[in-house]
Amino acid sequence: MAAVEAGADALGFVFYEPSPRFVDINRAKLICGEIAPFINTVALFLNANSSYVEEVLAKVRIDIIQFHGDEDEAYCRSFNRPYLKALRVKETTDLTQLAETYASASGLLLDAFDSSQYGGTGKTFDWDLLPKTSALPLILAGGLNPSNVCDAIKKTSVYAVDVSSGVEKTKGVKDHQLIQQFMQEVKRGNQ
Repeated sequence: MAAVEAGADALGFVFYEPSPRFVDINRAKLICGEIAPFINTVALFLNANSSYVEEVLAKVRIDIIQFHGDEDEAYCRSFNRPYLKALRVKETTDLTQLAETYASASGLLLDAFDSSQYGGTGKTFDWDLLPKTSALPLILAGGLNPSNVCDAIKKTSVYAVDVSSGVEKTKGVKDHQLIQQFMQEVKRGNQ
C-alpha cells in the first residue's frame, strides 16, 4: 500500500511462482480488496497456462493483464481484458513491428533484454532505441530507480514507468522510502 500512498496509478501482482515477487491468489485478493477502485490492478503472468490466468481473473479484482513471456497476440487477446505485452528490448528489436503484431494490446511494456530471465534484472537498456512515435502507449521498465527515473521520463516521453527491483531493499521486499523517492522523481520528470 506504500505505492498507493506515494501516488502510484497502478499496482502489479506477480503470478509467476518462481519469482521472488510471487503473490498467491488469496493474498492478491486480500490486497486488491483494500485498494481504491481508481487504482489499476495489474496481474503479471509469464507463459502461464490459460486455466491459471482464468482462475486469477475469476478470484481477484484485476483491471489489466501484463504478459511477460513468449505469449502470442491471440493468446493475450483471448481473455477479453485490457492487456500489456512486455517486450525485452535489444538493438535488433523492431518496436514498430511489435506494436503492429500486438495491435490489440493497451500498451507495450519495454524491459531490458536478458537471455537468462524475463524482467526483474535491475538492468536498463539504451533508451535511444525507443521509437519517436508509437501506435501503442509505451511503458518504460528495466533498471529504473529513484536516481534515474526523472531522466528516463524526460528523455523518452513514455506514457508510464514501471518499477520493481529499483525500490527493493532485498529481492521481493519493497522499501517504503525508496518508493516515496521514486514517486517524487516521477513527478519531477513529468513537470
